[in-house]
Amino acid sequence: MTAAIELTRLRKTYRIGWRKAKVALDDINLSIQPGEAFGFIGANGAGKSTTIKALLGLLTPDDGHASLFGLPSMEPQARRRVAYVPESPILFDQLTPIELMYYGCSYHGVRKDSLRNHCMSWLARFDLQEVANKPIRGFSKGMTQRVALAHALAIEPRLLVLDEPLSGLDPVGRKLVMEVMAEFHAGGGTLFFSSHVLYDVQRLADRFGIIHQGQLRVLGSLSELEHAPDTVLQLRVSGIGAPVPAEAKPLGTDEWQIEVAQSEIWRVLDMCRAQGMKILELKPKLDLERFFSQLVDECTPAKQ
Repeated sequence: MTAAIELTRLRKTYRIGWRKAKVALDDINLSIQPGEAFGFIGANGAGKSTTIKALLGLLTPDDGHASLFGLPSMEPQARRRVAYVPESPILFDQLTPIELMYYGCSYHGVRKDSLRNHCMSWLARFDLQEVANKPIRGFSKGMTQRVALAHALAIEPRLLVLDEPLSGLDPVGRKLVMEVMAEFHAGGGTLFFSSHVLYDVQRLADRFGIIHQGQLRVLGSLSELEHAPDTVLQLRVSGIGAPVPAEAKPLGTDEWQIEVAQSEIWRVLDMCRAQGMKILELKPKLDLERFFSQLVDECTPAKQ
């Protein structure tokens, strides 16, 4: 199967002043299959946005190459039905949302019996139908972000690339965008997104990659993280009248949750059984944030 995204030995260096150079990307290799949801993680300046621009053909790497669905990403045909929403989208703000979407659909060859109905349905999905015919220049950052997302989905992309898609959105907007991203993935679309909110990556991504100082340090699946030796387990128990273990947090009238390291799980299970408690659920607690923090600490030289 031809990969949706293929990055091979990608390298990019930026010149700072006359002598100094900053390595933004250092030998990046990554393959993402059609239909996959991939979460891209890294601190500010780690190389996330540079990687995204390289894979979309928006900048030329110093070495290596990027391809989309088997075509070099610099070729316009490779970007057909590929949608990209940056963290702070800059739109043609003299246009209205509906005009912008007409333009995008025309460029990407979207054909509909009623293009207006198609575009309006996506504006309604993002609660923008009331401003469909108003100039974008008067919109807030959050509204502009939602217009960009509606425009991206309206072209019916085979690949959706989002750089910090939840930036600038209120809680209602965040929930809506998460739902749309999940629906796009469930429908077979390929999703590549970066996020500082690691809980969102855990909810949406099939695999994740961590980039640090221009290098792809970790590439794996959430199931691999679940089975790591230091993964914390979540135990849900109940037991009317039973003494509550000190580690337990109340979930309701008769339920508690206990977080325990794998090395301690048998001790805690024996304790719960001895106290007459009923085991309701035992599952790994995915702690991608802790994993990421440990990786950064390991890669950061200690201060003298």
